[in-house]
Amino acid sequence: MVSLPIYDRTGKQVDTYEFDVNELADRISTQLLHDAVVMYQSNQRQGTAKTKTRGEVSGSTKKMFRQKGTGNARAGSKRSGIRRGGGHIKAKTPRDWRLAMPRKAMKLATRMALRSKFENGSVIIVDDFQLDAPKTKEMASILKALNVAGTALFATFGYNLNIYKSGRNIPGLQVLPMSDINALEVLKPKSVVVTRAALDAFRGTIAKKTA
Repeated sequence: MVSLPIYDRTGKQVDTYEFDVNELADRISTQLLHDAVVMYQSNQRQGTAKTKTRGEVSGSTKKMFRQKGTGNARAGSKRSGIRRGGGHIKAKTPRDWRLAMPRKAMKLATRMALRSKFENGSVIIVDDFQLDAPKTKEMASILKALNVAGTALFATFGYNLNIYKSGRNIPGLQVLPMSDINALEVLKPKSVVVTRAALDAFRGTIAKKTA
């Protein structure tokens, strides 16, 4: 059981939030978290790297000079990979780097990552608030009042356009709906800021699946 303070936008504690971290996951599997992070990072690779082989570069295939009698090392054509302008000996070709995991394993990894943040004391719960308009300066002042330093994930209840636009220009800040978070997005930042409504909804989805 953890008991965390709930802050308002000025950094003042207005309530407490208590729940059992076992609701998220009964344990933390470092192997599962590693596999999930590797999968998400691998899936971000474009896989479009391409270099030419000796058969794809332009140039004559004629032998540059005779095999013996010149005193030089034997040489093939200008397309040889050991010569400037020749093809790559181990050329890169486009490939699909995508990896896959079972959906249940991905969701469990997300809950384990969130539990690890709670155990490390890296989660800040804020009372529900709204921004009337996108204002980066106002968002920065709220983060400063909450003592959020370095990289952070701001998890909201549903899509909040004003909060997203207010935070997208702040370096190191990622704004996502609670329904879109994953293990990589949770583990990558130093701290996680989550609204009370978003955390309640996340716990509600877990309760429905386990019921």
